[in-house]
Amino acid sequence: MTTQNPFDSATILDGIRRWVEIETPTEAPSQVNKLATLVADRYSSLPASVERIAGRNGCGDHLVTRSSWGQDAPGILVLSHLDTVHPLGFIQRLPFKVEGDSAFGPGIYDMKGGAYIAHHAFRQLCATGQKSPLGITHIFTSDEEIGSPTSRALIEAEGQKAKYVLVTEPARDGGKIVTGRKGVGRFEVFIKGVPAHAGSRPEDGRSAVRELANVIQTLEAMNDTKRGITVNVGVVKGGTRPNVIAEEAYAEVDLRVPGIAEADELVPKILSLKSRGEGVSIKVIGDLNRPPYEKGNAGAALYEHARTLAAELGFELVDMFTGGGSDGNFTASHTATLDGLGVDGKGAHTHYEQLYISSLEPRARLLYRLFQTLR
Repeated sequence: MTTQNPFDSATILDGIRRWVEIETPTEAPSQVNKLATLVADRYSSLPASVERIAGRNGCGDHLVTRSSWGQDAPGILVLSHLDTVHPLGFIQRLPFKVEGDSAFGPGIYDMKGGAYIAHHAFRQLCATGQKSPLGITHIFTSDEEIGSPTSRALIEAEGQKAKYVLVTEPARDGGKIVTGRKGVGRFEVFIKGVPAHAGSRPEDGRSAVRELANVIQTLEAMNDTKRGITVNVGVVKGGTRPNVIAEEAYAEVDLRVPGIAEADELVPKILSLKSRGEGVSIKVIGDLNRPPYEKGNAGAALYEHARTLAAELGFELVDMFTGGGSDGNFTASHTATLDGLGVDGKGAHTHYEQLYISSLEPRARLLYRLFQTLR
């Protein structure tokens, strides 16, 4: 008599499909809440409590699920997000489908696949009737793709109470796990000049667009690939008509830094940008919205433990540092954090986003074994 494999990839994929087929753009809170309701229902039969935190500022609700055991001591915090970058209706362009080892769909790789396999691992743990050595808290947020503005305080508070943090962002470059991420800063630049007729009285004007060009050159000069510093002016706007000296100009800037020292150096530089010309003012607002995630001793030890478990399961777990930010950036400075524990695949945020079906069982089993063995 054969026993059914509780980590059968077809069963796991069917669960992921249900989550993927509810589209959840961050800016569509009613859709995110629809999936949150489905996720909460999945816990109704488990030894766990579910707290639903009402959304605000145009974002959906957050869910906090807690195992019925181990909540009186620091335990395991799992971080997942339910929102995606894909606009409503994108599923018509990228419907759920399976081709060979790939399953496609909006957000399937980033990160509904990872969120689901962590839930599945917890579900299987409960099915055994055994309690993990540590309590398990799993947060499902609604706003990670826009920088976690309404969930950051919740993540930081729960992260400080936890002993370990496991983040189900997707695996990278063939299944690599993430043990470090760059810090992320976001800034807005507002430039005010003096308008004038570009033909008859150009000398009366002070061009905000010209000053923006100077600002862009200054920001671009801050790039330092050897030190891992990137500054990108991604959005620019300005002026009203070609025959008017531009009174206003605007830019949005992205900063990535490998460590807190670089952040302490670059953030003040960007905030203190000055005009090169008279009669033009510059105002910069913004800050680091995700601190650098640096691989400390506790995080290194957690990675080594996971690597040993992966080897027992028959695959090699390689770690890496990445420039992208995640909610792990909020916890890594004070709590052992391991990121990239989600599914393997490719094409996050694209029209060909996909997970690799062959990664479902080993990645779900790894999370299951982490729940069983972390103490």
